[in-house]
Amino acid sequence: MFAVPALDVQAALKTLVLTLDLLGTFVFALSGAVAGVRRRLDLFGILVLSFVAANSGGIVRDLLIGATPPAAIRDWRYLAVSLLAGALMFFRYPLIKRLRSPVLLFDAAGLALFCVAGAQKALVFGLEPVMAALLGMLTGIGGGVARDVLLSEIPAVLRADVYAVAALAGASVVVAGDALHLPSTACAVAGAILCFGLRMAAVRWDWHLPVARASAQAAADVEAAERRGRD
Repeated sequence: MFAVPALDVQAALKTLVLTLDLLGTFVFALSGAVAGVRRRLDLFGILVLSFVAANSGGIVRDLLIGATPPAAIRDWRYLAVSLLAGALMFFRYPLIKRLRSPVLLFDAAGLALFCVAGAQKALVFGLEPVMAALLGMLTGIGGGVARDVLLSEIPAVLRADVYAVAALAGASVVVAGDALHLPSTACAVAGAILCFGLRMAAVRWDWHLPVARASAQAAADVEAAERRGRD
């Protein structure tokens, strides 16, 4: 048996992180662009929203782990992928519109890719397992939060959906696999599938995290007031 040089392992991990990052960038950029088209933004607005949605989580991650300047503004490929996705959505939206709930689909895919990429990069930079999993979650939810804030919507992560929990679950698979010395690519794929599956299942079957009783009552009061206003 021949030992694999540590340098080769590090290079392979960096390649894996870059691949996942660029895939997640493209998919999240699509989700931002779809949301922008639905809000009737112009081409410039859609491209800006694509870049913000695709790169906010990664920028925050890189700043927190000291990978400066962040990859999204150091490597031209992140900008190119974001703009390509935005332009594709602007000129070919009728084709994408045929998909059922394209924003949710692209958002779930981007969440899955970014949570595992964030955890992998955190591990490469030597973070402890728990913090690496949390940073993976933060990387996954950052783009969606920035997109929703720019569109004056309540971010999905704050609406009691299984959103951040799905990202944390996917990142935890990567961290656990690293602790058990399992193949990085297989763990990344498994984590992404778990995150995507949880998120889409939550959308399909309306899974929600528990809310405080007072919050539930307040929501019921608001709905009742709205009904009285309509009547």
